[in-house]
Amino acid sequence: MSSRPDPSSAATPEAMLARARITFDIEAAAVLGLKDRVGPSFVEAVRKILDVRGRVVVMGMGKSGHVGRKIAATLASTGTPAMFVHPAEASHGDLGMIKAVDLVLAISNSGEVEELTVILPVVKRQGVPLIAMTGRVDSTLARHADIVLDSGVEKEACPLNLAPTASTTAQMALGDALAVALLDARGFGTEDFARSHPGGALGRKLLTHVSDVMRSGDDVPRVPPDASFTDLMREMSAKGLGAAAVVGSDGRAIGIFTDGDLRRQVETGADLRALTARDVMHVGPRTLRAEALAAEAAEVMEQHRITSVLVVDASGVLIGVLSINDLMRAKVI
Repeated sequence: MSSRPDPSSAATPEAMLARARITFDIEAAAVLGLKDRVGPSFVEAVRKILDVRGRVVVMGMGKSGHVGRKIAATLASTGTPAMFVHPAEASHGDLGMIKAVDLVLAISNSGEVEELTVILPVVKRQGVPLIAMTGRVDSTLARHADIVLDSGVEKEACPLNLAPTASTTAQMALGDALAVALLDARGFGTEDFARSHPGGALGRKLLTHVSDVMRSGDDVPRVPPDASFTDLMREMSAKGLGAAAVVGSDGRAIGIFTDGDLRRQVETGADLRALTARDVMHVGPRTLRAEALAAEAAEVMEQHRITSVLVVDASGVLIGVLSINDLMRAKVI
């Protein structure tokens, strides 16, 4: 008789949902099971990594290798220099990438993967500290290791108990726990994280300054207080910002006139041609310094429901202007 399961019984919506929920239960139990097994060896591993002058070299085969790549990336992005080295490639020359100042984090559920165990003696002879993350604390990998992190699980989520599922989830969670513990121990903050992710949303918010995105020089719409209303509108149209700064003889911004101000003036029915910039400007405009974060400019605009803000130096002299469109183009918002 065939040992293959009947696919028709597992193809119903009910069976699919049931299998998904069972998977979640098994993998959740695998992760929660780690809580009772982290102890002195975990603390020792964190301290050992903190002492490393080189990099954490993560190694693993198959699914453990995929997990290892992610762990190496997480470590590197949270303040711990790390890289992934494939064990099979290591025995063909890539071992030269591992230096005596490094530390090896080897990942294997069985702890008996040949491509990994064959290079362990070489790693040990170099004097490189070895941390093992394995589901078998009595394995060859564990015996060679200086520190053993137990990532064992009772069973896989795979109904055949063959495909690495719960075991790789446990490895991933244990790797994240290491990275986060190291992050805390290093005092790694949001600005440090942003420097590791300059192309991400957080990096843009924490690393982009007003000076990086503001308009300056001739691109800044400005008029003197006695400018006619016609000249004011001509300057606004020429610079295409929807606003213009009113600047005194000393270069300081004393007011601003926006499209919104124009609508309000029109509603009054006043003869606008007879007015000057001083007559129609909004006194006390919102200003920022060039060294402020662009994200701060976004907050000011949102808080005061404005679409542009003037940029001044320490003396209040106008040096630039920033609009909400500039922030959008820079992907700060």
